[in-house]
Amino acid sequence: MTSSDVTDSQQYALRLVGVTKIFGGVRALNNVDFEVRRGEVHCLAGENGSGKSTLIKIVTGVHRPEAAERMELFGETLDTLTPVIARARGVSVIWQDLALFPNMSVAENIAFDDMVGLAPRGVDYADMRKRAKAVLSKLNVSLDLSASLESLPIAQRQIVAIARALMNDSQLIFMDEPTASLTQSETDALLDIVRTLSSEGVAVVFVSHRLAEVLDIAERVTVLRDGCLVDVFPTAGMTQSRLGELMTGHVLDEKVVACDKQDAPCVFKAENLARRGEFNGIDLSIHAGEVVGLIGLIGAGRTELAHAMTGMTRLDEGTMHLNGQPFAPSSLRHAIAQGVAYVSEDRLQLGLLQKQSIADNTVISVLDRILNAVGLISGRQKNALVCDWVQQLGVKIGEPDDAISTLSGGNQQKVVLAKWLATEPKLLILDCPTVGVDVGARAGIFRIVRDLAEQGLAILLITDEVTEALFNSDRVIHMHHGRIVDTHDPRKISVNELETAIYV
Repeated sequence: MTSSDVTDSQQYALRLVGVTKIFGGVRALNNVDFEVRRGEVHCLAGENGSGKSTLIKIVTGVHRPEAAERMELFGETLDTLTPVIARARGVSVIWQDLALFPNMSVAENIAFDDMVGLAPRGVDYADMRKRAKAVLSKLNVSLDLSASLESLPIAQRQIVAIARALMNDSQLIFMDEPTASLTQSETDALLDIVRTLSSEGVAVVFVSHRLAEVLDIAERVTVLRDGCLVDVFPTAGMTQSRLGELMTGHVLDEKVVACDKQDAPCVFKAENLARRGEFNGIDLSIHAGEVVGLIGLIGAGRTELAHAMTGMTRLDEGTMHLNGQPFAPSSLRHAIAQGVAYVSEDRLQLGLLQKQSIADNTVISVLDRILNAVGLISGRQKNALVCDWVQQLGVKIGEPDDAISTLSGGNQQKVVLAKWLATEPKLLILDCPTVGVDVGARAGIFRIVRDLAEQGLAILLITDEVTEALFNSDRVIHMHHGRIVDTHDPRKISVNELETAIYV
């Protein structure tokens, strides 16, 4: 190796050349190159199933590749990678679920990895707190070190996860969807922390479906598609639409589709809805075939309103009507029976039964409709219903009896939609339906939403994303601190104007 080769190698935190990984005959990665410079913020982009997670697990030693021409960490060539080797050489991953301990304190969570594997001994809590405080100070953050992790909001838990990585002297940190559950202000604060890490020489690989923040924070982006490397691109001059095209392989046509539906029959009408500490004075109407976007910062009361509309919580004041008839559901089951369906923002915990099959998850809301003469589930009716919805929504599955966990995030969300659409609702409430869903799958979900609206279904679309609301709604309602503060016509307002109204 020449001196120039050494210099070249030393500027990189990570270099992978010709990496291939096969699972059961499927090439999850096919001859992929990936490199990250020291101190660089680098984005790893691609749809679900493109190979991003597999690549991260190879770097961290969880998976061993079938082939790799070269694997280097901080200039050192390695024949193999294991979790112990990766950790010892300064590699950390902050997964979307954070992998923290909710019942332990902030200080204990930060110091946990540093103490794993040590011989049994008494814990020096004073030293632990001192070191945790020092790490947080590097991030320009102050947290209550004795507070239990479960008492913290998600944004502060992200900071604890980053601090734990720094406690291990990590110089290469992978962040998997770190902003998926954050407000815009919390996202901005996290991105500032990422910039601080970069300025101190820490390399950060940022994985996110939010393309705007990718282009904001990263210097370069590596795009994967179907396990293959598309290419590495500078983010300077890159647009969200172009990046989406590179990820999916086809043009994503984002445009305003709003129509005035005020003359259509009113399906849902609410007057002066209030629930103490959550929302107040809510007047809301949704017409047949109309998609009403409900947007606002987390904490605005959007989900709380949806819970009250579906009988999951009780109103303190106000009245609701569904198709002109009084509507006062006492439970979610009652709301479903009257024609209201609710797709929760928490797909994994509230939307699906992870240990059950695709078929079981699809029919669970309508079991009473597929019983035979003796009161048992009819296999024929069940299979027909599942096949019908899989075909209608374009769900990509292996077999209906496969576990729901085998599907990508986008296809799981389509199963959730199928489950609720099978109830034949009059009003469909979608609470952040694209959380954790890649750009291509998002487009597919919103095509389904628009098709449903064209069939006359009334839809309330709750979203954190300005572009989602603007390009997929007929009206956009802005909620702030529990009140509706404005209504916007997507045909008369730009993305920047709407962002300014909501976030400033």
